Amino acid sequence: MAGRRVVLGVCGSIAAYKAVEVCRRLTASGAHVSPVMTADATRFLGAATLSALASEPVHDSLWSDVDPIPHTALGQSADVVLVAPATATLLAKYAAGIADDLLTATLLATRAPVVLCPAMHTEMWEHPATVDNVATLRGRGVTIVEPGVGRLAGGDEGAGRLADVEEIHFAVEKLLTPQDLAGRTVLVSAGGTREPLDPVRFLGNRSSGRQGEALAVEAAARGADVTLVTAADRPAPAGVNVLRVETAADMEAVVLSRGDAADVVVMAAAVADFRPKAPADAKLPKADGAPDLDLEPTTDILAELGRRKREDQVLVGFAAETGDVRAGAERKLREKRLDVIVANDVTAPGVGFGHETNAATVFDTAGTWTDVALTTKRELAAAVLDLVAQVLSGQGLGADTKGGT
Repeated sequence: MAGRRVVLGVCGSIAAYKAVEVCRRLTASGAHVSPVMTADATRFLGAATLSALASEPVHDSLWSDVDPIPHTALGQSADVVLVAPATATLLAKYAAGIADDLLTATLLATRAPVVLCPAMHTEMWEHPATVDNVATLRGRGVTIVEPGVGRLAGGDEGAGRLADVEEIHFAVEKLLTPQDLAGRTVLVSAGGTREPLDPVRFLGNRSSGRQGEALAVEAAARGADVTLVTAADRPAPAGVNVLRVETAADMEAVVLSRGDAADVVVMAAAVADFRPKAPADAKLPKADGAPDLDLEPTTDILAELGRRKREDQVLVGFAAETGDVRAGAERKLREKRLDVIVANDVTAPGVGFGHETNAATVFDTAGTWTDVALTTKRELAAAVLDLVAQVLSGQGLGADTKGGT
């Protein structure tokens, strides 16, 4: 999203206030946002608010803009045009080719991808005229982010509320992302498993699930059909099918049942190596003193995936190390029949569990490797999936490299 130009159109709807958060998310991701408000939109949202959050002041008229032909300038410079919320009137005018204000004129003057996010009462959304207009626009290649179901203005319940901000952001991001994983199925695991000692206590680890989630979202943005198997208690990301698990046994059952059919499996989860052999049925009283933990090993899910791996499947492992990162990663790469392994020193500042950032060295079976310097977990996910896409295309990782991303 960094440096991409997004024209953000806002129509006259009670949902216009949500455009503030849409704008904030876009600018936070690095996009240049040019806001365009209809006259009716300013009845619900002050232009000063959107101007303060966007990359430039609000455009609201064909006649008072500093550019003599504002709709052409906006349309030609855009990488994507997003309208959130889009009213029934906007859908009808755009479908009919009517350009009687700055926003509709911009829509007709652009060749960039267009994303419309309808918001209206259920009766309006389901009216045959609106249904036909949406079908017409879809037929022209317009992306429609369908409204959600829930409480509407006036207390009504039903379909018509503006889609969640995360879903809207994802739709824009996907249009701007190369679709090098389109048609592929990707299975990602995330989070740290919890192994019960009793109904209250468990053995766990510091994994937040952020890196696995970042990999799942990045793969979905690249066009893959993504399933995220997670032990983390985090909201489900847009564009991803989420399956929740708790224990290593849960993770094993779900991942192994679905791994065979996936084109790519990325095991980013921190799965427990050991679990209590016989968890207590009742809470262990503190007065009884520290319990003697009788532990047993869990299944090495990654190794099992390696034993079952198809020739045309790409298997990616993660190795959280605290010593010789390279030696440990290369050993696991060979022993577990991986195609790619992502290894890092979790004792380094800002790396690994509990951080928004990460750094890693990525190895492949040809002995080539690349370093990914400290960056966001989403950027690391992008670097890993760049390499996965190369492996899928038969190119491998290329020559030995250091540093880089």
